[in-house]
Formats: sequence, structure tokens, C-alpha cells
Amino acid sequence: MHFLIRLARLRHIAPFAILFILSVQAFADTVKSEKHTFSVDTLVKDLNHPWSLVFLPDGSMVVSERNGVLKHVSTTHEVTPIQGLPDKLVDKGQGGLLGLALATDFEESKTVYIAFTESGHLGKSGTSVVRAQLNTPSPSSLAPSNLVLSNITPLFTQTPKLGGGRHFGGRLLVTDEYLYIALGDRGNQDKAQQNRSHVGTLIRLNHDGSVPIDNPFTSDPTAKPEIFSFGHRNIQGMTIDNDGKTIWTHEHGPQGGDELNPIAKGANYGWPIITYGVNYGTGSAIGKGTEADGMEQPLHYWVPSIAPSGLEMVSGSAFPRWEGDLLLGSLKFGLLVRLDIENGKVVSEERLLDGKFGRIRDVVEGPDGFIYLLTDSSNGALLRLRPQ
Repeated sequence: MHFLIRLARLRHIAPFAILFILSVQAFADTVKSEKHTFSVDTLVKDLNHPWSLVFLPDGSMVVSERNGVLKHVSTTHEVTPIQGLPDKLVDKGQGGLLGLALATDFEESKTVYIAFTESGHLGKSGTSVVRAQLNTPSPSSLAPSNLVLSNITPLFTQTPKLGGGRHFGGRLLVTDEYLYIALGDRGNQDKAQQNRSHVGTLIRLNHDGSVPIDNPFTSDPTAKPEIFSFGHRNIQGMTIDNDGKTIWTHEHGPQGGDELNPIAKGANYGWPIITYGVNYGTGSAIGKGTEADGMEQPLHYWVPSIAPSGLEMVSGSAFPRWEGDLLLGSLKFGLLVRLDIENGKVVSEERLLDGKFGRIRDVVEGPDGFIYLLTDSSNGALLRLRPQ
């Protein structure tokens, strides 16, 4: 988790940590890993394809469900819907209500960023992002029945909107300066190399939705100025390292070739010209192979695919022997994957949970240092990893 963002959250959450732990009545399983033994607590059940999780300053949580419902999870794990989502949100294929992120000044501004699939003409759709305030009628209470979104402001809409229901991206990352929006190729792979489209790119905006003057393509009249990097197939995890310097993403490959990438400004990540994957079913080659001039190599890749989802760098406050490691979920195998990162390189990979809890959609380090997971199903769950 970004160190500065983490500090901003901890300033106001720490007094609630003990209450949050003691209030749990959960079902626990014990897991032994290479460096830690931990319990897995089931905090909430019956979530409908939960997709993204953020913590509020009182230690409660907000969870997005892909079918278009936003939910508040209290510190005692009571679940209540939050009203006020955008009217044009559409639940379509892999799309729907997607990523969430809080403003770094959320304590004062109550600002939340929301990614979702927005409907367009003739059945087309695309990923859009709005900024809203998460308010309560009573400023002294965060009673779940009072939470509502207001002052919704559109910030970004994918251009062009396209048909089909695949590869919407949807992860969000807020830093002290910028808002990053991860997009997919929408099943139109060639567009990921065409910067006149947002498709298959990582977007960087100012917090108000304007374009930073030093974005890499602002001087190119044929390119979308919001683009920060391109050549992505479908980014499904994004985080920033603990010193706030490097943005990490992972993305789904085709049949094989899921990738982990540190992001560089203006870089081309190759899809579909280079990939370590092949075409589904036939196994035939895609593009020109695995390397090409001017295109980035993944730092780490998976063959066969694990379908990674969610990404977090561990601060180590509760799991000290995981400090600086990356955690990510696997949709395909129901894994929690730990990547040991040393000097910017992956030196080892550990696979945990082994499908016991189902498809892992999101991975978040909480303000208490514990690890929180969302499982992706019509009966999805919120899980917590607690060291023993």
C-alpha cells in the first residue's frame, strides 16, 4: 500500500482497530505459509460477485458488487446498500460496478472514485469513472442506513464505447497527485496499439479529471492525452509500492501469458504484438512472438494462466516477513499468490489457499495490517487473514 496514503488512513483509524477485532464473530481456518501462519476469518457472506473493497476512516468498509450494488460493511459486519449510483451503470458480461478508491483527503472531502460500465448507443458500452461524495445526514454518525452518494461528477469515459461484454479493466489507484484508471482491450485487441483510442491503456488524470500537462502523449494530436501507458490486454490489479515510487499492474493474457508489470511513463506493453500466451483452443501464435523492439517485457508471467485479480504490496505492520511482497488473487485456481520482491525483481512465488475459498477477486491490506479478500461468486464472501 502507498505509504503516504496508508499514513492518511491510519491517523484516524487506529483507535478503532481493537474494537473492530473484538467485534468479529467469524468462522476461522488456519493456514501455514512459508513465512507466516495465519487464520482466515469469514466476515461476511452472501455478496453478489463483489469486485472492489475500500476502508473508511472509522474502520468500516465499502464493497462494490458487479451487478450494480454498492454496500457498506460496518465494523460489526452489518451490510447495508448505499444509494445514489449513476443511472447509466449497466451489468454486462464482465462489466458492471467495478473499482473503488478514496481520495487522499477523504476525511475532509468525503470523496470516492467509482469505476463502472456505462451504457451507450446501440448496446455499446465502456468503462467510465465518476467522483462522488459519500455522505450521512448526521456528521457525527456513520450509521449504515444513512450512507448515500451525492454530488456525482463524471471524470472519464472510455472512447470509443464498443460492443461485447469483455475486458473492461476497471481498477483505480489514487495517489497524492493523480488518479490512475486501468482499462482493457474490450476484446478488440488491435486497438491496444492505437493511441487514438483509450482501449487497452492505463489512464492518468488529475484528481479533478483534467489531464496532467506532463502526460506522455499530450503533444501528439493523434493520441488520447489521458493515456499514460498502452499495449495492455486487461488490467485487473493495480497498486503502488511502499515508497510511493513504482506503480505495479497485472493483466490477463489469452491462453497463458498473464503478466506482472511495473509501469513506466509512455511505455508500450506489447499486446497483441508480443505475448507469452497463445490463442484459445487452437494454441496458435499471437502477434510476432514474445519480444519486439520498443515493447516492454513483463517482470513476471504465468503459463498456464492463473487469471490474477486484485493486487497489494504488503506494508508488513501485521505480516512483517511479507513486507514489500506483492499479494494477488487467482480467479482460475482460487489462490492467494505471494510474490517475494527483492530489488524490483520477483525472486520466488508462493501459492496459498489452494481453491478452498473460491475465486479471489480483490486483495486489500487493511488499516490494521491484516489482509482482506473478496471472493467472486453469486454467494461471495469477505475474508480476513490474521497472523497467529
